[in-house]
Formats: sequence, structure tokens, C-alpha cells
Amino acid sequence: MFDILMYLFENYIHSEAEVLVDHDQLTDELLKAGFEVDEIYKALDWLEKLADLQNCDSMPYLTKRSPVSSVRVYTEEELSRLEADSRGFILFLEQINILDTETREMVIDRVMALDTPEFLLDDLKWVILMVLFNVPGHESAYSQMEDLVFDEPEGPLH
Repeated sequence: MFDILMYLFENYIHSEAEVLVDHDQLTDELLKAGFEVDEIYKALDWLEKLADLQNCDSMPYLTKRSPVSSVRVYTEEELSRLEADSRGFILFLEQINILDTETREMVIDRVMALDTPEFLLDDLKWVILMVLFNVPGHESAYSQMEDLVFDEPEGPLH
């Protein structure tokens, strides 16, 4: 499923190509690209649920763009999916104002919805990009995150 999300993001969203709205046409294209039909439906459902998260009723415990800083306490299930480097990266993004409380929770929700056995920091970065791209008003944060992902320095930092 994650491979399909990456394919869609790279070929439609990130490349600014016209996104196909017809699910049947999109499904056919993904089948031709070699993806399994069950995984395609899971990926499309994942994207629909991402869009649903923008509705403030879907996460009533959050206030929109709350200025109050908070510490996130992770559940055991979240701890098993998000390793220390991923949790640290999320915290870093909050500290530099790329993620706010709302988008952080959206990211964690979408990470937990993935049915992948192994989830790495690089995977998290892509999920964050997908979330920020889909949340109106976060264009600047998306741009900053894009810079972090694509402009990573090679080799050790001195």
C-alpha cells in the first residue's frame, strides 16, 4: 500500500500533474503499473481518510492551530510503529514550526493506518509531505519539509 501512495504522490501530486478523479481510471492505471487491486483500494481509502481528517469533527480533541505547546505521549502501539528517530523527527518538526498539533496528529493517524511491517524514518518523511500537501494553509510548511527531504546533505556534517 505504501508503494502505491508513493507512486501517486510522485506521479501526480508532487509532479503537479492533473490528479485523476475517476477512481476506476486510476485503479486501471495502478493495475497496469503492477499493483494489486486490494492494495490499490487500501491506498485510495488511506487518501480518503487523510482528506476526512481535515474536518475538525474527526479530531475533536484538537483545537485548530493551537498556539499552546504540548508534549505528545505515545501509546504502546505508536511506540512500536514509530521508533525513537521518527518520534524525535516529529518533535524537531514541531519545534521548527513545520508541524503543529493538528498536523502532527494527522501524521501519526496516517502512519498508524499503514499496513506495512516495517516503517522507517524515510517513510515518515513521505507521510509528512503527503499530509502537509493535503492540508490547506500549510503550503509554507510543505515547502520547508520538501526542502528538508530533497536537500539533505550528503556525508557527515561538520
